[in-house]
Amino acid sequence: MKTMDGKKCELVEKLGIHFERKKQMAPMAARIFSYVILTGKQGTTFEDLVSNLCASKSTISTHLNHLQDLKKITYFTKTGDRKKYFIMDHDTMIRDIGNLVEEWKSEQQLHLEIMDFKRDANKNLSDENKFDLQFHESFVEFHDEAIKSINKLKETIVNN
Repeated sequence: MKTMDGKKCELVEKLGIHFERKKQMAPMAARIFSYVILTGKQGTTFEDLVSNLCASKSTISTHLNHLQDLKKITYFTKTGDRKKYFIMDHDTMIRDIGNLVEEWKSEQQLHLEIMDFKRDANKNLSDENKFDLQFHESFVEFHDEAIKSINKLKETIVNN
């Protein structure tokens, strides 16, 4: 059976690959962000990142600064301790959800315009050549429900 560190290492890698693809992050930035997420509220230090991700200090520093500039991570300090403890910026998820909703609304609007175009075109087409609007109607309905659901999740995050 894997140790907790082994599981965390595996998850850092999987989540890192996800962020590389989905968020177009550099590989090391994605691993740092993943490690920070999986460390949680206790935070992780610069030294922990260098040691656990087996990267140079300059590489970790560069990517930490970049992630802070992107407002993906932030840090806190402890009284009597000069170290910075890096954590995920609380607003990151809220911003990501907002961006996703805007993307979905934009896509939904495009489908509505296509439906209108096809409806108008159908007035001048024979029955066998008419456009089927069922796909667009289902797509718009799906987006309505998805947007409601993700907004509910956003509200939960904001309230916690």
